[in-house]
Amino acid sequence: MKDKDIDFLKNISIFNDLREDEIKKIISILKIIKYKTGEIIINEGEIGDTMFVFKEGKVQISHQITLKLGSSWGEAEKSMAILDGSTIGFFGEMSLLTGAPRSATIKAITDCTLYKIEKNDFERFAKRNPIIAYSIMEKIAKVLSNRIVGMNDNILKLTTALSIALSKRKK
Repeated sequence: MKDKDIDFLKNISIFNDLREDEIKKIISILKIIKYKTGEIIINEGEIGDTMFVFKEGKVQISHQITLKLGSSWGEAEKSMAILDGSTIGFFGEMSLLTGAPRSATIKAITDCTLYKIEKNDFERFAKRNPIIAYSIMEKIAKVLSNRIVGMNDNILKLTTALSIALSKRKK
């Protein structure tokens, strides 16, 4: 990787507190991977062990949901968001941390260039560079905490809307 990668990574939220020499260390575990428009990067439900950092491109996040389709119930895919490096610098962090199944499907909607960080590589890196790893983990924890706050707000709004709809139906 080149100096332009270092400059680019300095602007990603999870790396922006790191010095140049620290970014050079994290670069040692980053792998550049490219996806063509339409390619699936992550499948919901699959076991994951990688996190991705945007270099360029846009992705669509979607979830499988159960809907009433006529007189029966069925599964459908619901698009939840479109992301790029300007909206969020990374995705897949939960599987990097826990190895848990993926919580969404992520598909490239433009050609994408991503940096890939694998769980085993990050864990070895963290043992050798605990201060750098702590800084990255602290940033990831803040992002996850903010997402939980946002989801709690959405759940409250949806619960209120459902309650209103049900009360109107009873009348």
